[in-house]
Amino acid sequence: MKKHHKLFSFAATLLLLLAALSGTALAAGTESAEPTQGAPPAALYPAEVRTSEENGVIRLEKVYILSTRDDPAAIPTEDFDREGRHYTLLDVLKKDLSETETQDYIEVVTLDSGTKDMGEIIKMLEPEREITTEDGYTGILKPDYTKITVEAAGYKNSSWTVSATRTYPNLSDADASLLPKTITDSGRTLTLVNVDWQEAGDFYNAVVQYTGTASGRSVTGYTVAVEYSGEITKTSSDTVIYTAIFSSENTSQRETHFEPEPDPAPEGGDEQEAQPTEQTPDSGGSVAGKIVVTVLAGLAALALIGYGGWRGYKYIRDKKRGYV
Repeated sequence: MKKHHKLFSFAATLLLLLAALSGTALAAGTESAEPTQGAPPAALYPAEVRTSEENGVIRLEKVYILSTRDDPAAIPTEDFDREGRHYTLLDVLKKDLSETETQDYIEVVTLDSGTKDMGEIIKMLEPEREITTEDGYTGILKPDYTKITVEAAGYKNSSWTVSATRTYPNLSDADASLLPKTITDSGRTLTLVNVDWQEAGDFYNAVVQYTGTASGRSVTGYTVAVEYSGEITKTSSDTVIYTAIFSSENTSQRETHFEPEPDPAPEGGDEQEAQPTEQTPDSGGSVAGKIVVTVLAGLAALALIGYGGWRGYKYIRDKKRGYV
């Protein structure tokens, strides 16, 4: 009896494993057959739904309130059934409620310059400036070259040497005492530093050079001011209303189309060539699972055959001995 129980237990265990692996293999095959799809885009929901009827035609309007930044392509436009009626899109209307305010704007820009040459200053200026004000206006400003002002940014004290030349003709002698030692030129006092004597018959001409020191202030740099002007705008409302209009028909009155049934195969006729069935190649996991299931099924069948043979042999033996 121990052999009987062991053999039966082994066969039962094989059958249970066979059932479990068959379910796993079928599940794996089903999962591999289903294609992976991405999540559908999020649809918009209407803010209002209106229904009207005119000349027997029922129309349904779905109103969507979007901003100028929203994509209206997300509005559902597919056919749908509702309360026994089938609805089809007729049109999508757009009503732009966005509003903008515009005003003129001037901004004065200052910058430092090492020169007051207007050509060099214009090269330093930006051709345009993008502006955003504190109250939400934006725009592009351009410079007004007719309103550029240039002022000295600072001064420094400095001194330099100045000179002047004087000629004294018809002098009786080449004597420096006959010449003035100092002269006044442009409000500055200059002192004699050199004499060039030239004979002119019985007389002398004196070419005298005078020098002196001048002082004053020089500019250290310049401040340039330029006006940038243009129009700036601000959006006070960015609302856009879309209305999807659908027309309906009663689904109970729609024509129903039936596909014709195929003719039954003739009895006793010629055998028809079997059409190949399109199969989807299994994944590696499904093939391995089927192999394991096949092996276990064979083992279980062998175990049951052996168990049946043993029971037959025991019955014949017991019958010969008179036990049966």
